[in-house]
Amino acid sequence: MIDGSVQGNPGPGAVGVVIQAASGDVVEAWGEAIGHVTNNQAEYQALLAALRRARALRAKSITVRSDSQLLVRQFLGEYRVKDEKLKPLLAQARRLAQAFEDFQIEHIPRELNRAADGLANRAREGKA
Repeated sequence: MIDGSVQGNPGPGAVGVVIQAASGDVVEAWGEAIGHVTNNQAEYQALLAALRRARALRAKSITVRSDSQLLVRQFLGEYRVKDEKLKPLLAQARRLAQAFEDFQIEHIPRELNRAADGLANRAREGKA
């Protein structure tokens, strides 16, 4: 699960990532401040952080879950990317996703993403 958090828009931002095994056990979970960004940039940075770490862990099959409908639909090609600052982030995410034998991305309701949201909020507030 991934989430981005920004105070204001744009403003100070952070990401939260929860990596789980197929069993549901948490492998890793963290939040990290990422500087001054928009909310959508924070969502993309969360995706990139999760993909990089999953690759480092040598995962072969992953499913990314995000409460950002925009991010998921842009990644899947269902929405156009109008923001020029998001285009290179999307391209980078797609390149990283190709490294996995099986890659899925899906939208989940915000209430199912509380763990990643909490990590991102704490990191943004300097409490991570």
